[in-house]
Parts: sequence; C-alpha cells; structure tokens
Amino acid sequence: MQELNQGGNPIVLNKDEEVISFKCELQENLQKAMKTFVEEHPNWDQYRIIQAAIAGFLMQKGFQNRDLTRLYIGNMFSMNFRD
Repeated sequence: MQELNQGGNPIVLNKDEEVISFKCELQENLQKAMKTFVEEHPNWDQYRIIQAAIAGFLMQKGFQNRDLTRLYIGNMFSMNFRD
C-alpha cells in the first residue's frame, strides 16, 4: 500500500476540485486493517477509505453540506457526481 501524499502542495484534479494533502499518523492496528481491506477490495484504496470515513463522521455529527453528501455517497458506492 502506498503512503499518503506528504508533499506540501495540493494536487489539483480539475479546476472545480482540489485535493489537499496532510500528514496523519495511524495506529498500527488501524493501518494493518486498512491494508488488509484494500488488498481484499481492489476497488478501494486508502484515500477513498479516509475520505469516506471523514465524510461519514461529519455527517453523523450533524454537518450538512450537499458537496459532503455527494463525496460520501460517491466514495461508498463508487459513483462520480457532477453538477
């Protein structure tokens, strides 16, 4: 499994969508579980897992935002929503 992008520059996917990289330390058990999951589910990667987890957490805590909902649903069901 690749390491998270630790560079200081954001990666621009297109003019409407930016991805900002950040460094995050994970507990060893969480890292192993994520690696095992990615190996067993090739349509997932560590970036998709982290995005879905953060979006899901924010939604559960009551943050309501259409773009966040699209990101969460898109990650969970391999959908790509465009305006």
